Amino acid sequence: MLKILIPTIMLIPMIWTTPAKWLWTTSLLHSLTIALLSLSWLKNLQETGWLALNHYLATDLVSTPLLILTCWLLPLMILASQNHMAPEPVNRQRMYITLLTSLQIFLILAFGATELMLFFIMFEATLVPTLMLITRWGNQAERLNAGIYFLFYTLAGSLPLLVALLILQNSMNSLSLLVLQFHNPIYLTSLSDYIWWIGCTTAFLVKMPLYGVHLWLPKAHVEAPVAGSMVLAAVLLKLGGYGLIRMASVLGPAPKELSYPFISLALWGLIMTGSTCLRQLDMKALVAYSSVSHMGLVVGGVLIQTAWGLSGALILMIAHGLTSSSLFCLVNTVYERVHSRTMMLVRGLQMILPLMTLWWFIASLANLALPPLPNFMAELMVMSSLFNWSHWTLILTGAGMTITAGYTLYMFISTQWGTPPKFLPVLEPTHSREHLLMALHLIPLLLLILKPDLIGGMWMAM
Repeated sequence: MLKILIPTIMLIPMIWTTPAKWLWTTSLLHSLTIALLSLSWLKNLQETGWLALNHYLATDLVSTPLLILTCWLLPLMILASQNHMAPEPVNRQRMYITLLTSLQIFLILAFGATELMLFFIMFEATLVPTLMLITRWGNQAERLNAGIYFLFYTLAGSLPLLVALLILQNSMNSLSLLVLQFHNPIYLTSLSDYIWWIGCTTAFLVKMPLYGVHLWLPKAHVEAPVAGSMVLAAVLLKLGGYGLIRMASVLGPAPKELSYPFISLALWGLIMTGSTCLRQLDMKALVAYSSVSHMGLVVGGVLIQTAWGLSGALILMIAHGLTSSSLFCLVNTVYERVHSRTMMLVRGLQMILPLMTLWWFIASLANLALPPLPNFMAELMVMSSLFNWSHWTLILTGAGMTITAGYTLYMFISTQWGTPPKFLPVLEPTHSREHLLMALHLIPLLLLILKPDLIGGMWMAM
């Protein structure tokens, strides 16, 4: 763990001491070296227990894929941000990369934490760099409003979690996951137990986000710079799913009076956010709402608490992280050239940027979960576990998949096909940097088809 964490921390003094002309090159190479080093965690995935262990940090089959995704994303964010940050003063560029690095440090500590209180502190610490990215480097005047939504939704959900963890510490005398796994399951019987369970899960459901407490996400995505959108979609939403999986192992089986309403709300959100996507004109808002839709399936898979549901939820989190991050990068490449994200104004890009259309095509197919991509495997596992729980869920999940295919293909066809409008300016050709960025997103996704058990968690290993 420290062989990844210490180089990441040392990236910050390097950013502030490197000459300006080498800033982006050295930051990219340093972060890419860390990302490649993190792949060494994959060699121990035959084990089902905790690995790379010390008193506070460890990895297991649930946290390892998320840790590697976190490390993999930093060089991609630096690559994506280089063009639009170039005109800014050097100190602002340094500050921008420092915030991205600090996010990676907090996320490594959150996903690697064996103490629930350390996890909670790092869970909250990610709020500060993300808020600064949205409010200081956002594109439009509404970025302050988006930052306030993000701050207050997250804080309002997190306060009950802090109280619930303190109560757990008082009753169990420990918050270490290494100790709590050997405790007897906690059986919830009284009303106060039910309120405590809701307090433990609310923060994670808001972070995912669950439909009904999702309003902060589209605002934050639309106003954030491209790196902010990438890290929000790819990793920060996964903190919610990871927290739910960890708390489920501590809390034991949830009573049906508590889990059924949340599962129903998540599946209803699948339909509603998909329907919202069907009438979206802004490409970035469409990708943001599709994230809410996919996270609804993750909530269902985790709360069902079957081996297939949990494995499917974890695979979907990783696959969705790479897919949605690549879609935000593609939207950014269009925005940098056309200076608009409205689909009505952008048509016929296949004739102008033909190679970029290939990346659009692969990312769109991954978003609508085409076999044999990991997205399809994950959604099939979650849907089958939900169907086993209740046959009626097939109506909601089936309608959700159909709507997802509809709006994804609509976005692809409306931007790539047709005749380019006459008012479209002469577009500069795509750069090797942008193709490298898309390759580093989508090639790992395609390679995971060959060995999906790398990201399937301990339930697939059993």
